[in-house]
Amino acid sequence: MIRVVIADDHPLLREGLRRILEFEEGIQVVCEVGDGQGAINVSRTLDYDILLMDLNMPGVNGLEACRVIRREKEKIGILVLTVDDSDEKVFQVLQLGVAGYLLKDVDPKTLVDSIHKVYNGQPILSPAVTGKLLGQLANPPHTKETYGLSDRELQILTYVVKGSSNREIGQALYISEKTVKNHLSSIFRKLEVEDRTQAALKAVKLKMVQLD
Repeated sequence: MIRVVIADDHPLLREGLRRILEFEEGIQVVCEVGDGQGAINVSRTLDYDILLMDLNMPGVNGLEACRVIRREKEKIGILVLTVDDSDEKVFQVLQLGVAGYLLKDVDPKTLVDSIHKVYNGQPILSPAVTGKLLGQLANPPHTKETYGLSDRELQILTYVVKGSSNREIGQALYISEKTVKNHLSSIFRKLEVEDRTQAALKAVKLKMVQLD
């Protein structure tokens, strides 16, 4: 059972999300809160798996709550669900290592699928957010720094920025998923990051890869 907490300051939206999720087998909404401090408090006292987090909330906002929760409870998968897709906010949140970033116009099926993927360790970005990351790579790289990554690792990093799964990367490069995972472990170590989202963000900020 995937245990979910909803953090949003709009009661009607929380109710709508709960109604969507309560009909899904294998998902249980265990708590709802209306601000960032509430999300922090719940994370300190309740055992759960996924946090659906709005960013624009009164008092302690979602961004600050994400920062605290990521620091204190690394195992909680934070899935941001917001209307804010500004470049600044997207990059601020991704730097914290959240598991996913979706806009509130997402359809119910995509939301449910995203919860399952985050629970299974796969980061999720909405198409709009992925487009922002790719847009940052539209210009030629400004640095020759590769952090010791091999050509193959840079190839794989490019696919990571595009949002490809391990299976998709393996199929594109004609290598096994296990080989992809091994390369990813090496990439994370060399870039000094913890996950795919942070690796993609670092690649974008340093313009380490270039799209075809």
